[in-house]
Amino acid sequence: MKHYKTRNSPSRIAPIQLQSPKTSVVWLEEPELLFADGLTNTDPKVGIPLYGPRSLGTTRHKREIHVGFIGTGELIEKAKEFLLECSEGIDGDESVAPFPGFMPDRGFYSELLFDDKICESLTRSESREILAIKDEKARFEKFLELVESKLTILTQKDHPLDFIFLVLTKELYKACRVADYFEKGVGEVHRDFRRAFKAIAMGFLKPTQILQESTILGISNRDKQLDHKAKIAWNLLTGLYFKVDGLPWGPTGLAPDSCFIGVSFFRPLGKKSTLRTSVVQAFDENGEGLILRGHDFHWNEEEGRSPHLSEELAARLIDMVLGRYQKERGSAPRRVVLHKSSRFEEAERAGFESALTKVDQYDLLALSPASDVRLLRLGKYPPLRGTAITIGKDSYLYTNGYISELASYPHGHVPSPLQITDHIGDSSLKQLLHESMVLTKMNWNSADFNGLMPITLRFSRLVGDILREVKDGNDAEPKYKYYM
Repeated sequence: MKHYKTRNSPSRIAPIQLQSPKTSVVWLEEPELLFADGLTNTDPKVGIPLYGPRSLGTTRHKREIHVGFIGTGELIEKAKEFLLECSEGIDGDESVAPFPGFMPDRGFYSELLFDDKICESLTRSESREILAIKDEKARFEKFLELVESKLTILTQKDHPLDFIFLVLTKELYKACRVADYFEKGVGEVHRDFRRAFKAIAMGFLKPTQILQESTILGISNRDKQLDHKAKIAWNLLTGLYFKVDGLPWGPTGLAPDSCFIGVSFFRPLGKKSTLRTSVVQAFDENGEGLILRGHDFHWNEEEGRSPHLSEELAARLIDMVLGRYQKERGSAPRRVVLHKSSRFEEAERAGFESALTKVDQYDLLALSPASDVRLLRLGKYPPLRGTAITIGKDSYLYTNGYISELASYPHGHVPSPLQITDHIGDSSLKQLLHESMVLTKMNWNSADFNGLMPITLRFSRLVGDILREVKDGNDAEPKYKYYM
């Protein structure tokens, strides 16, 4: 560092000259989706009313869906009225698209069929008994036992049954929604009724949905404003159609014979804090998804905030996924893209790569929301969805942002980009970002235009929380519909 002197001034240090990092910005076009007869549109709320769902005209499409109920007699009747009203179609407004209906001649081109023979009542005395239990854990578990007994009766009836609604009064929902308690040797335990119910219901091989009294009757509360009825209908009935094996829409732009994998971790219920279990969400190029529970392993927080697999467990996890893919598809994938929300450690990466030598091409991609980076554009709107920026060695992708097709920014908060924190593999970054954009549109639990995260990682925490509730010795169902 040079020192300079002048006649009338003391020594000064020359300012450090910093090189500006190389930057680039590109925009990725909005991926289109497939609907009936291979017709395309970028928006599910346009494509379905115009063309019908993707599986219309195929063996996957059900023209009749037999719906069963568990709930009080009065609420079951109200639920039927609500569903029939939605099925007719619901008008929208300036911010919510109208729901086209769920009838043989419109919308999803299916019909919901109800029959008193596939209804199981939660009686007043049963409800009072549950509500009278003061201990939070005991009340939670007693209600789970009651619902499980109703599922047993309902699924053993000699009548077609495709889907089950659990209709809850506001009193039961409030009393049993969560349970927080202390368990010796484990510490604080938090349980959620919806997740525990999903874990129990998958054992009966019937897709389910909890329907609250407030939703049926259109009642808002102080904590949460009720959504527009058209939005509720879109989300509720899109999810129902997928759960009975229909395909609301399909992706475009994903290479044939591809497998997209998301890896995450959870702590088993009632186990010591150092134990973790790996979980995989795997999707093919058609958007078909599987959930696979991996292996238990110990992870101390001193080793880092995010758990990582050993080389051996990483390889075993990939072998498990490839074996399941082969079983489901009858052939191995030619290409695998693995998503993770944290960087790949050296041993973990080595294990993944050694197992992936069985496929022609592979990529390991780490994606995580970045809160410390923002791109500003002129005007009052945020960056366009699909904007990808590179600053030096760091790359970011806006999966939320201003959407040209909607001429709006529907999220109401300053969007954060996804940061690409790690990439090892064969494909170009542009291709991987485009595929990530496609996978943000594959959430069939909603008809929204897109999500922040690709579907491989979007529900990782929720899936793990449901798997926590699957009892030891019970196999977790691999079909994605049981976790929605």
